[in-house]
Amino acid sequence: MNTNNKFTIQRIQKEYVIQTEQKPYNKYIVLYRAIKQCILNIELPHNWLLPSTRILSQELDLSRTTVIKAYELLLLEKLVISKTGSGNRINFEGTINSKKNNLKQLTTNNNLYPDISQRGQSYLKNTVLLNRLPNDNIAFRPGLPPLDTFPVNQWKKLLNTYWRHIKSSGLSYSQSTGQKELKKSISNYLNISRNVKCDPEQIVIVSGSLQSLYLIASTIINSGDAVVLENPLFPNVHSVFKSSEAKLIPIDLDDEGISIKVLNSIKKDKPKLIHTTPSNHYPLGVKMSLKRRQEILQWASENKALIIENDYENEIANSTSSIPTIYSLDTEDRTIYMGTFNRLLHPSIRLGYMIVPKYLTSAVEALQEHSHRFVSPSIQIVMNQFIEKNYLYQHIKNCIEVAKERHDLFISEFEALSKNMYIQKKPFSSFHLIAYFKTPVSVEYEKEVIRKLNEHNITTFSLSKCYIGKPKQQGLIIGYSSVRPTILKRKIKKMIDFI
Repeated sequence: MNTNNKFTIQRIQKEYVIQTEQKPYNKYIVLYRAIKQCILNIELPHNWLLPSTRILSQELDLSRTTVIKAYELLLLEKLVISKTGSGNRINFEGTINSKKNNLKQLTTNNNLYPDISQRGQSYLKNTVLLNRLPNDNIAFRPGLPPLDTFPVNQWKKLLNTYWRHIKSSGLSYSQSTGQKELKKSISNYLNISRNVKCDPEQIVIVSGSLQSLYLIASTIINSGDAVVLENPLFPNVHSVFKSSEAKLIPIDLDDEGISIKVLNSIKKDKPKLIHTTPSNHYPLGVKMSLKRRQEILQWASENKALIIENDYENEIANSTSSIPTIYSLDTEDRTIYMGTFNRLLHPSIRLGYMIVPKYLTSAVEALQEHSHRFVSPSIQIVMNQFIEKNYLYQHIKNCIEVAKERHDLFISEFEALSKNMYIQKKPFSSFHLIAYFKTPVSVEYEKEVIRKLNEHNITTFSLSKCYIGKPKQQGLIIGYSSVRPTILKRKIKKMIDFI
């Protein structure tokens, strides 16, 4: 007997004993009541496969006719549905409504349980800062690459090869900081593409940028420690450091990046960290100048601080012209370099990396071992092959070509139709654009526009939400690159109706 049948029969058998004490005593009625009660109490969940009539009759020591008649009553009430060749499945999606569970719900009292920790409450309170969506809309969700360009067949072939040749030892626990092969490939990839030279042992493989930030904050930040953040910035970055109970110091940008003048004025706060997006500031797209990068390194050295260089979408931002990374300019090993494949391949891959200063590697590894443990080795090894076989470089080239075409198409279509908003004027450097209102609007108006668009399956993010403190501008952050041209045109026309 399979495990599912074993547990199902145990629950039916237990309820069957209870139901035998109630009239009528006909065995098929008793069995019908027992199964029905299990369904209503969610002891047997929706779409769960019931045992065959033969197996259930044997296990309960009943005739098969008795079981068939009980099932027929359940079928009449539509609590069970039957499909030829698929057996009988539960058809009940109601909420838990047994007296026992209702009693549990009514008597739930937070005073009966231990308090949630201060750090836990902080994370809970700040989830509102995250860009989380209740739907799976693609148009025009920011943070998505051209999903239709991902080479599914190449990836599938590599994955199939992995599973064909896997040894039993490969199914055991894996190193928490990542597979050595992938870390070496990423090290070589960054050396060639970004002139980033590092020891592969400094690389930590993660599920994405958010996990990198969580590991860094948990390793370095104590309650009240100062952290410098660009303003505006990723809401998710804001959420992680605020939840870590850091003292946030938001600093505005000028044409060269985060303001060095303001940065020099806050030395008394003794910041431990500064988070930057120098290749392509999020969301405004400012590319930090070489001079400013050098000034930030000098500032960090003088203040004994660390720099987080979040180099998201650097492949896009530096496709035509490149400025040396802060990491490559750093001579004191005080830069944490972050990258992600989620914004380059597809978000469901859940794969990113960071390079940490050597003095932090043991602490970050220890935290990883106590939490996420490790990223799936199969994904890591396939990604390693994807890089080694040059598929990644080919994919980046395709992404840039397709995204540039859709970038230009979106701007021309939007500006031809929109009377109330305009697109930010800047070179192609990212998978998102910003649409500004031509006349000043309130934050509430911006939220209402986003809500209406979302109701019509169009997703955009709030520009004002990216600011710490009072927003300086309202607008829509629009992800254009994942939408095919024909759909893009249609969605823009629909979008114009609500802006």
